[in-house]
Amino acid sequence: MPDPTEFLRLALDPLRLAVLGAAAVGPVDTAALADELGVAESKIERALGRVRSAGLIDSDLRLDVGALRAISAQLPELAPADAGVFDGAWTATEREVLGRFFERDRLREIPANRSKRLVVLERLAQEFEPGLRYDELEVNRRLQLFHPDYAALRRYLVDEGLMTRADGSYWRSGGRFDP
Repeated sequence: MPDPTEFLRLALDPLRLAVLGAAAVGPVDTAALADELGVAESKIERALGRVRSAGLIDSDLRLDVGALRAISAQLPELAPADAGVFDGAWTATEREVLGRFFERDRLREIPANRSKRLVVLERLAQEFEPGLRYDELEVNRRLQLFHPDYAALRRYLVDEGLMTRADGSYWRSGGRFDP
């Protein structure tokens, strides 16, 4: 059974990763996978042999989920949120909301509840300097660091009055401002 570092070394190879992906949905068919990827079947067989010898694929050529769980158990516990998420004067309730929806510095999900979403959006608004204008690409880039659905976050920020959009530019127009 590989440790987490060895698992990453195995999985970072594109062919081995493709084999693991195929094994996750059913038994690996080396000929079909080789055809799909446009590589020689022998390369797929070598990659398959490597992940099988590591104990990641069982004798039925399926992903061994138990092996992945064992590797996962070796990982250190992660802090619920990065301290930077809490920068600012947050109440205990707001800190709880931020801690629930952020994992380290990533937003796990956009809250459906409006009051919780407002706390999260107010935190995201702090990523933009008051008085500066940003083009849409820069707004997207900053929000994408937190969550893949940056377009929804951008819309929510504008809809809730935390940012304003005009003539293709965005600027922070609400939320908490440093004194």
